[in-house]
Amino acid sequence: MEHITLLLAIVIVTALVFDFTNGFHDTANAMATTISTGALKPKTAVAMSAVLNLVGAFLSVEVAKTISSGLVDESGITPEVIFAALVGAILWNLLTWLVGLPSSSSHALMGGLIGATVASVGFGGVNGGVVVTKVLIPAVAAPLVAGLAAMLAARLTYKIGKNTDPKATAKGYRAGQIASAGLVSLAHGTNDAQKTMGIITLALVAGNVVAPGSNPPMWVIVSAGVAIALGTYLGGWRIIRTMGKGLTDLQPQQGFAAQTSAASVILASSNLGFSLSTTHSCSGAVMGAGLGRKGGVVRWSTATRMFVAWGLTLPAAGLVAAASEYVTKQGDWGVAAVAVFLVASCVAIWFISRRQVVDHTNVNDVEEEPAGVVTTAIAAVTPPPVGDLKATIAAPAEPETESPRPATV
Repeated sequence: MEHITLLLAIVIVTALVFDFTNGFHDTANAMATTISTGALKPKTAVAMSAVLNLVGAFLSVEVAKTISSGLVDESGITPEVIFAALVGAILWNLLTWLVGLPSSSSHALMGGLIGATVASVGFGGVNGGVVVTKVLIPAVAAPLVAGLAAMLAARLTYKIGKNTDPKATAKGYRAGQIASAGLVSLAHGTNDAQKTMGIITLALVAGNVVAPGSNPPMWVIVSAGVAIALGTYLGGWRIIRTMGKGLTDLQPQQGFAAQTSAASVILASSNLGFSLSTTHSCSGAVMGAGLGRKGGVVRWSTATRMFVAWGLTLPAAGLVAAASEYVTKQGDWGVAAVAVFLVASCVAIWFISRRQVVDHTNVNDVEEEPAGVVTTAIAAVTPPPVGDLKATIAAPAEPETESPRPATV
């Protein structure tokens, strides 16, 4: 680490900040259903998830290698490019957390990296084949595969337990949920912590600290694992509420089916080196499990806003990163200006979040429709659900009432 410059140190710290936001942003992936069904108390759930995220960070480096040596051409990458990419990813993470929408931290990071690279060296610096095969295809396939698996698993659990005592069955599945939630947390560590490892390794390659194609150094693995574990322990309560109560109402059997299906998809993709979105996998599994119970429903208004956010993640993070890269290219003052902008934006988002606090004490309350600029923009481009539209058309118009006239003297 003796060759690390001040700029490279700033990039590494920023990457760990992103890893921290990734932790609290994606805690819902592992623990939302466990918390919503009462299998674990909220604080206990996030503590368990934090420990297993840390353990998972040490199990593999395949995804880290995809980020550090596959997504973009290393020869055209500078520390300024990586810094700009992280700015785009962090801001998108915080905005979607503010409005309680589960979105992909992975895609925010990759969108930022792609946008900053294009702004720096052009489209030739992006390996399009890797983007398609290891990013875009898994992004579409993961929620579909996890959702279908969770729906079939939920139906199977209800079929197996139809002649058993409901209370005893629910108790058993709550225990199963704890185990499956731990598996999702472990899978999250093996996949998402590696993305920060990959981005730091890419920065070290750009700064000529390690050779191209190198595995992440041990200190990178340790620091990335600790950062994501700390973020996880804080708990992304806003997104946990959406995943646990906003998409559908889950019983313990469904929660177990959702978590087991999601963990299987995530662990398989990590082993293959696919930079999979754990958010997409877990959200798809929750919706599939919701449909797996007879009479179960999915709140498609919330799901549609979430889908729109997924579609905006890559381009939104990419545009912010591209603008940041343009400023950082102006020299030291440009890097300082972008850093100040990032810090100011983070502080502003935090203060806005304090207007309506969501924490472990109220995470299972009925979700209210989120308000704010980002949600308004998403809602503006989101068509109303078919059921809502039919109800609106069928509803009789309310009679107009005249306001009382003022008394005359």
